Amino acid sequence: MDSPIRELLRSPDFLRLWLVGAFANAMRWLELLVSGLFAWEVTHSAFAVTVVVALRQIPQLLFGAFAGAISEALNRKLIVMASLVGPAVISTALATLATMGQLELWHVAVGNLLSGTMWASEMSTRRRMVGEAAGPHRIVNAIALDSATSAATRMVGPLLGGIAFEWLHMKGAYTLTALVQFLGAFAMSGLVYAQVTRRLNLMRIPHEIVEGLSFAWTKPTILLVFGVTIVTNAFAFAYSGLVAPLGLAAFNVSPALVGLLAAAEPLGALIGGALIAMGLVRMDRRLAFAGGAALFMVALIVMALSPSFWFAFAILVLGGFGTAGFGNMQSTLMLTEAPHEVRSRLMGVVTVCIGTGPLGQLAAGAISDQIGPRSAVIAMAVIGLVLTAAMVWALKQPPGKPSA
Repeated sequence: MDSPIRELLRSPDFLRLWLVGAFANAMRWLELLVSGLFAWEVTHSAFAVTVVVALRQIPQLLFGAFAGAISEALNRKLIVMASLVGPAVISTALATLATMGQLELWHVAVGNLLSGTMWASEMSTRRRMVGEAAGPHRIVNAIALDSATSAATRMVGPLLGGIAFEWLHMKGAYTLTALVQFLGAFAMSGLVYAQVTRRLNLMRIPHEIVEGLSFAWTKPTILLVFGVTIVTNAFAFAYSGLVAPLGLAAFNVSPALVGLLAAAEPLGALIGGALIAMGLVRMDRRLAFAGGAALFMVALIVMALSPSFWFAFAILVLGGFGTAGFGNMQSTLMLTEAPHEVRSRLMGVVTVCIGTGPLGQLAAGAISDQIGPRSAVIAMAVIGLVLTAAMVWALKQPPGKPSA
């Protein structure tokens, strides 16, 4: 009997969606690092770096819900293609400006904002299509594989970004991302995807979002996904903005080892996601989701208390197993709990919840200036744990209605 992964990879539609997502995500993380390095090179201001990077991610908070509503009406295949072509055109423009010696920081900042706006449709379009291409009986394995791949891109993308910035400079880095994204759009054009669309009425979008939220209000599991997603992104993943001061000041290691520390959690998420995708780890979906988030927060506390860099690294890898459960079940629960007609709208709301991450990073940075990076990570993670426990208690599954 074939493994679930082999079955999935024999599906041309799934394979196409998976690979396009993998390469596009890698280019996104590459550009995030490159834009931050450029901001530091130009200004030597950590605040400028934070702002430029946040501009790429803030659109998820601002436009995620609207993107979800729009993807209910328009062809999702065309939306994915547009979300590749648009950033590719922007990258081409930035590469051209760099080649001419005219590239300025505000160009990169605006480019990040525009590309991030188009990226806000990722979860409500391509990620939904991944689950649909896999079919109901393989949805857990499909989302796990896609999530594990996403974790891999969080390691590979920055690594490639550092190499590209050092060897190819801005013109070469943005030329690379433009080419990959254009190729991704071309690959998507061959996807066979059937979807019943309806007339787009922009005036009804706020009403449709409210409709989706009204439905979610009756489903404790969906509300749990919203709440824990906000808490995990705002209070747990906020640590990523403090990796540099943690490594350089708290653990006194080299910049190369700082990069290794940043790769620890994605490494654990990659391994954990692969185990879930292969069907080797199975557990209640709500438990894997909320429990995974809690495990990650506990790992952050232990990491911040660690006197040893290598122990901290190992603990973050373990925490990555928690983010694997959290990330996989975040999409799986939405795709299994939400009916087809409101699925993209609700996944758009999840995108908004994810978009709270940059706000958490800014808050963690402000706290760190007052009490230090170790204490800031601990404070944020403790608050996150308390809020997660409170939501799990408040949104207990009604008797006789298991989510798995």
